[in-house]
Amino acid sequence: MPITIPSALPAHKVLTDEGVMVMDPSDATRQDIRPLRIGLLNLMPKKIATENQFARLIGATPLQIDLSLIRMSEHRTRNTAAEHMAEFYRPFQEVKDQFFDGLIITGAPIEHLDFQDVTYWDELVEVMNWTQTHVHSTFGVCWGGMAMINHFHGVQKHILDAKSFGLFRQRNMDPSSPYLRGFSDECYIPVSRWTEMRQNEIDGAPDLQTLLGSDETGPCLVEDAAHRALYIFNHFEYDTDTLKGEYDRDIAAGVPIHVPDHYYPNNDPTQQPSNRWRSHAHLLYGNWINQIYQTVPFDWGKSRV
Repeated sequence: MPITIPSALPAHKVLTDEGVMVMDPSDATRQDIRPLRIGLLNLMPKKIATENQFARLIGATPLQIDLSLIRMSEHRTRNTAAEHMAEFYRPFQEVKDQFFDGLIITGAPIEHLDFQDVTYWDELVEVMNWTQTHVHSTFGVCWGGMAMINHFHGVQKHILDAKSFGLFRQRNMDPSSPYLRGFSDECYIPVSRWTEMRQNEIDGAPDLQTLLGSDETGPCLVEDAAHRALYIFNHFEYDTDTLKGEYDRDIAAGVPIHVPDHYYPNNDPTQQPSNRWRSHAHLLYGNWINQIYQTVPFDWGKSRV
């Protein structure tokens, strides 16, 4: 079934052109099936690109999805038009009385800061606590996942000596997990971060189960059943050329950066990279949506009042 998003949202045309099933809200109201309400708390500076990436993944499932775009209430983005933010986004303080079947908290390019030094940290703590009463399942991505695992379990992020940057093989560490249904024994995922979470510290925290991990880049996907959450520290949602864009940007700006590992054919940045993670990206997010559908009460919001 389709994802429900406003027809004027740029992702609507992008996904329609790609063959993803997209439905206008007015058409969705005619259906008897209750759509799953998924919120996207978008902390990335390039809002539209991030919307497209996540909408593509959750819109490929056979269920109707009602996607809501959320922003931090006081934080103002400098990379996305104010008109776009005003039309499509709602500040958290305006939606916190609502209930969501799922919530994605994206990454943010603020890894060098201590969590408490982030300008919107206090409100993000409010969001994370709010998920325990108003969200059935939460998916924290990259910095968003690190923030959640730190808040709920005290697991620290650690600054790396060199950026972890490229396409890295991950081991399937729990094939019986419903979130890894259909996964191969190994898969690839884009990585782009200056920080890491350490497996021994995750192992020392209660109720955490590592589902995907790598000898090169450490834990990748962690389930937190007690908080009805998944934390992924890498980027299944990336487009084929996202790592290339980050590399070209840094080269143009004179920022020291190495060629992304295992990404370009023959490690040659003049060649076109190929996408080796798309199928597993769709599997993971499809499994997450399916798990929500299988476990959330039909009257989820009413049952929590």
